[in-house]
Amino acid sequence: MNLSYTVMSKRKLLQLVNEKHVASWDDPRMPTISGLRRRGYTPESLHLFCEKIGVARFSSTIDVILLESSIREHLNAIAPRYMAVLDPIKVVLTNYPEDETEWMDAINNPEEPEGGSRKIPFSRELFIERDDFMEIPPSKFFRLKPDGEVRLRYGYIIRCNEVIKDSNGNISHLNCTYDVDTKSGSEKAVERKVKGTIHWVSAKQADEVEVRLYDRLFLSENPEDAPEGKTFLDNINPHSVRTVRAKVEPELGKQSAGARVQFERNGYFCADTVDSKPGQPVYNRIVTLKDTWAKIVAKT
Repeated sequence: MNLSYTVMSKRKLLQLVNEKHVASWDDPRMPTISGLRRRGYTPESLHLFCEKIGVARFSSTIDVILLESSIREHLNAIAPRYMAVLDPIKVVLTNYPEDETEWMDAINNPEEPEGGSRKIPFSRELFIERDDFMEIPPSKFFRLKPDGEVRLRYGYIIRCNEVIKDSNGNISHLNCTYDVDTKSGSEKAVERKVKGTIHWVSAKQADEVEVRLYDRLFLSENPEDAPEGKTFLDNINPHSVRTVRAKVEPELGKQSAGARVQFERNGYFCADTVDSKPGQPVYNRIVTLKDTWAKIVAKT
């Protein structure tokens, strides 16, 4: 069995390691058992993958999408949900009390009711994803925009009133107001409708963690199908890993090595088993919430 967007030859895998194209045999981009384990794949997801593809008498290439869908299916059922902002921009709620902190109820996993709920801090200053705000939005952009409204998941509806920029013209923060009658779960919140809902973390209580955004190691579906004079190494994806410093809710700063979680609206992640330390987890992205590769290839 071969897998698309990777190589299975031990000789080629050894070349990747020896020539430092990957960090080691257990690099989360490697198709080795140790690599898959460190990435965050579960034994159950690999069993499910094998059941989906069945057994064939001849060599074949299996689409990696099947492997990714198997881990999504398993983690969707078992992984607790948390909020993490990978590319933060600050929001200041100008009409919210400066020294007040509320604790919002959040469900750990809607697929697993017995998993219970947790409390999330909410305060005057928050972080949201930079992609969730656009100063000049296109039509059908249902996230935050100037004079626009959006719901904060588990929180309130907010309105963007002012965009504050630094001396270089970059956005430093957004001045917004919140509607006190729209707290999630309240009766009035049901009556007040907005089209967009985004995630957030409280700036005061947020932890900062390292997050490694892994993608496919090769750009080509068949890396060995290289033009004349080229090798499979010329198909390496230069953006197969990107490291960011993310703002996360407090519970994510307490996870132990090997813990698998969902960052809401971002994907499934695993606390690295090698580099994580007590109180300082390092998160590896296992897989996004849905396949975006086709769209990326189309744009390229």
